[in-house]
Amino acid sequence: MRLTAVVSGSVQGVGFRYSTRALAMSMKLIGVAENLPNGDVLVIAEGPAAECEKVLAWLHGTGPRVVRRPGRVDFVDARWGPAEGGFRSFSCR
Repeated sequence: MRLTAVVSGSVQGVGFRYSTRALAMSMKLIGVAENLPNGDVLVIAEGPAAECEKVLAWLHGTGPRVVRRPGRVDFVDARWGPAEGGFRSFSCR
């Protein structure tokens, strides 16, 4: 599966992308966490649906690892689709 999420709030300059990357890598997902010009963060995660759902829960502020999530998330716009490939690991941009 492919999770594409745009995360709004206080999510730039607080380590949000790197925490997202650490979580995704611990689940063996591939993709990217990228700062957008408007202050949002784009998260693309590909892998098993159950693992991508855990990432989405974390983005929303739920789940066992949420205490480690930096910043403040106000809104998550998420879309699901089939994995497209193109990633070799999970990176930050």
